[in-house]
Amino acid sequence: MSTPDAEARRKIVNRLRRARGQLDAVVSAVENDASCREVVTQLAAVSSALDRAGFAIVSSAMKDCVGDPEGSADGLTTDELEKLFLMLA
Repeated sequence: MSTPDAEARRKIVNRLRRARGQLDAVVSAVENDASCREVVTQLAAVSSALDRAGFAIVSSAMKDCVGDPEGSADGLTTDELEKLFLMLA
């Protein structure tokens, strides 16, 4: 059985792999002169997948900070986590 951290990491990696696949679809669509609608739809899917992965990463870091405020995730302060979160918003 995997730990919560390992499970969260697995989900994040899966999201990023999905985004990579969607980005490959965008490149292919552009190379094959696909319709603007198809390209924009694929781009929106890539953007959404990346946003979700980013939020999951920041969320994991926030959980670590709440669980151990002195030894915050990656040495990030609460202010730094807030800035990272807002970068995604």
